Amino acid sequence: MGDTGKRLFLVGPRASGKTTVGRMLARALGWLFVDTDVRFENNVGMGIAHFVAENGWPAFREAESRVLRDVSEGDGEKGLVVSTGGGMVLSVENRNYMRSRGVVVYLSAPLAVLAGRLARNGDAEKRPSLTGGAIADEVGQVMAEREPLYRACAHFTVDAAAAPEAVCAAVKSVLETPCS
Repeated sequence: MGDTGKRLFLVGPRASGKTTVGRMLARALGWLFVDTDVRFENNVGMGIAHFVAENGWPAFREAESRVLRDVSEGDGEKGLVVSTGGGMVLSVENRNYMRSRGVVVYLSAPLAVLAGRLARNGDAEKRPSLTGGAIADEVGQVMAEREPLYRACAHFTVDAAAAPEAVCAAVKSVLETPCS
């Protein structure tokens, strides 16, 4: 993985499998795993939806950026897989930071797959609405804005529509490919 150390940042929309695949990858590689959303909630002592309701999106995005830097500091000797929040790429500083500190993999899945996963997930209270619309509409709107950012940020894109084990294997495969 060259001068980026042993850091892997997983980016992508809600329900793309960043946390599930990230945990599997960390186990398979013998690396540490951190989910920035979970770390954020642990740091502030409340869920993201509650924090956003009380403090607004700008305060959340600022705090989210601090969490990204906090979790990925150090020399990367042990190896680290970081599952990022879906909006982490909205900040150009975050995109540049991840690209310079490790390998960034975009977990990409079709809109219908993402909407289906979100509808089945049932944890809407933990995930604040980004648009106030229905799930399928929200996924489409959000992806129209973020897809170019995910792609621009990523060293590699992996199809995340498959089963988590297959996605994990695909990410492991791209890690063996030299970054450009």
